[in-house]
Amino acid sequence: MKTTHISYVIVITTLAIACTSCQRPQGGLPCIDVRKNYPVKEVLLTDIADVTYLYLNSNADEYLYSGNICAVTENTIVVAEGGYRSRGNVFFFDRNGQPKSRFNRKGNGPQEYRNLHKVLYDERADDVFIASHLDTLIRVYSSTGMHKRDITLPSRAKMGNELVSFDDSSLIFYDVSKEINRFDIDYKNLSTNDLTSRFFLISKSDGAVLDSLELPIAPIFLGIYHKEMRVSAIGKRLLIESTQGVLICNPENDTVFLYGKDKSLSPVLHKTPLADATDPMTYLNNCVDMGNYQFMEVYTVRAGDVFPGVFPVKYYMRDKGTGEIFQQKLLLPDYLGKEFVIGPFSGIRFEEGVLFELDLLELKEAYAENKLSGKLKELVATLKADDNNVFVIAEFKY
Repeated sequence: MKTTHISYVIVITTLAIACTSCQRPQGGLPCIDVRKNYPVKEVLLTDIADVTYLYLNSNADEYLYSGNICAVTENTIVVAEGGYRSRGNVFFFDRNGQPKSRFNRKGNGPQEYRNLHKVLYDERADDVFIASHLDTLIRVYSSTGMHKRDITLPSRAKMGNELVSFDDSSLIFYDVSKEINRFDIDYKNLSTNDLTSRFFLISKSDGAVLDSLELPIAPIFLGIYHKEMRVSAIGKRLLIESTQGVLICNPENDTVFLYGKDKSLSPVLHKTPLADATDPMTYLNNCVDMGNYQFMEVYTVRAGDVFPGVFPVKYYMRDKGTGEIFQQKLLLPDYLGKEFVIGPFSGIRFEEGVLFELDLLELKEAYAENKLSGKLKELVATLKADDNNVFVIAEFKY
């Protein structure tokens, strides 16, 4: 097992110095300066992606669901009714929206899952990977619900909601065990080793550790307070799938890294000013790299914000060809007045693109107001008010 740590501290320190004024460091690292008033630019989804519409057929009542799409593969779409109060159902549809199979193994037994916090699907092996929050293992099932095996996490590691398929034979996950201990401590008294986030690359077959890395975290708390107590960290997405590997970001450090298929780590994007350099603080919540664009979310956190805390957010796009940065305003010609955004928490990502869920009741209202056209209008006209929602599939052009 290889653990890398110190070299990345040097990399991030160098980036922080070089990007203070948003000057590009050696190598031309892209930099977004959130002090700038980037213009809003209208972009048609149909200009940057091939757009189709999907309805997950619910003619059979047992395939009506209240969950979310959690995986999209070449031939299959997987829906999970997850979360702490979930019903625990996992549904499988083909890419035309027709039901294939379903199962529910929720419970406290030795081959059951407590909750569906993360669900991945390896279609080639027919492996469904299910992780529950703060668990120490990943359960693996077939698409019909047969328990196949358990993958035990490395010693003392705990699962959060960050689990990504890295390649055909391995998974990468974020170990939340260190973060759990950061709420009641004085950051100034932490050692360098405490101020790190840890990631493991493990085998899909037996959980063997193939690689691990630790990235430093700036000594600041980005989160929600209640009566001057830290009660919740900000929402963040440390791991995002990429065709080249996995994008990794600690928002406290304002830099997005690519962990490549060759297990190398290299910076791909930076934000200035640094998260703790201004009040209110701003942080970059990773980025989505699709087609010819990078899509970013930047949040603002005011000191003393209290629970439940709603943080202002701006959505940016960067044209990788020209370097142009602008605020997102994505439009769909078939849905008049509807705006979309793409980011770590917006849309459902898969290898070739993004899915957007459209509420069916809102679609019916838009249909009645003559705001729909084309294929979307034709589809909505055929649906009943109690059917499943409709999805926009945007597969990005290169």
